[in-house]
Amino acid sequence: MNLSTRTQTRVGLAYASGTADRTGAIMDMSGWSGILITAVVAAVGGGATYSIKAQQDTASGGGSMADLLGTGITIADDDDDQIFQIDIYKPLERYVRVYVDKDTSNTCAESVIYTLYGPTDMATAGSITDEITLETHISPIEGTA
Repeated sequence: MNLSTRTQTRVGLAYASGTADRTGAIMDMSGWSGILITAVVAAVGGGATYSIKAQQDTASGGGSMADLLGTGITIADDDDDQIFQIDIYKPLERYVRVYVDKDTSNTCAESVIYTLYGPTDMATAGSITDEITLETHISPIEGTA
C-alpha cells in the first residue's frame, strides 16, 4: 500500500503574513489515529516572539480548546524558511487544531498543513473532493511527465 491510501492531507492555515495570532482549522479526528501538524515558516520578523502549539476540544466549534502539554514550539527570529512539526498520536479529545501565537508587533509569515494518518476505516483515507488533486503512480517507467 502506498502512503496516500493511509493518510489524508488538509490545509490547517493558508499562507499569510501578519502580526495577529492565528487559529488553525479544526480537524475532526474521528476515524483517524493521529495528526501531523506541519508549519512552514517564511519570513520571521526581527526580534519576534513567535510559537506554535496544538490544542484539542470535545466540541466541533472549538469554544473550549485547551493546549496540549509539551506541544509548544518556539520559533526564533532567525528561523526564516524552516519547517516545524507537531505529531499528535491518539489525541484524548475528538477535535484538534494548531494555534499560532505572535507578539503582535513583529510580522511573521506561515502556512500549516495537516496530515491525518492511521485510518480506522480505510474509506476515510485518500483525497478530498475539491481540496486536493492526488495522482498515484506505482513503479512508473521513464518518459514524458
